[in-house]
Amino acid sequence: MTNLLFVALGGSIGAVFRYLISLFMIQVFGSSFPFGTLVVNILGSFLMGVIYALGQVSEVSPELKALVGVGLLGALTTFSTFSNETLLLIQEGDWLKAFLNIALNLCLCIFMVYLGQQLVFSRI
Repeated sequence: MTNLLFVALGGSIGAVFRYLISLFMIQVFGSSFPFGTLVVNILGSFLMGVIYALGQVSEVSPELKALVGVGLLGALTTFSTFSNETLLLIQEGDWLKAFLNIALNLCLCIFMVYLGQQLVFSRI
């Protein structure tokens, strides 16, 4: 039951961060490209790499994994929004932006998981 509360707490924090980051990115770059989703996916991927690597080199409590790994990062990042925004770009006929959105999300997020892991592993 305790882990469930940590997931709920982390999820509420992640959802609020996601909303604020998305609003900020729209203010900075406008709404013609889904930069907010891209940024939260990159940030979440980096943090997932850090959490995963920390769990490999030291004891990470189940509560911390539930709070950050499942709750916060689960609510912060979202594949469903990415998929919907990409489909909308395709439906609008903007294939270049759709492809760019797919490529950037996949490549940068995989790289950020790697970078997060390397950050932790290099400190050992």
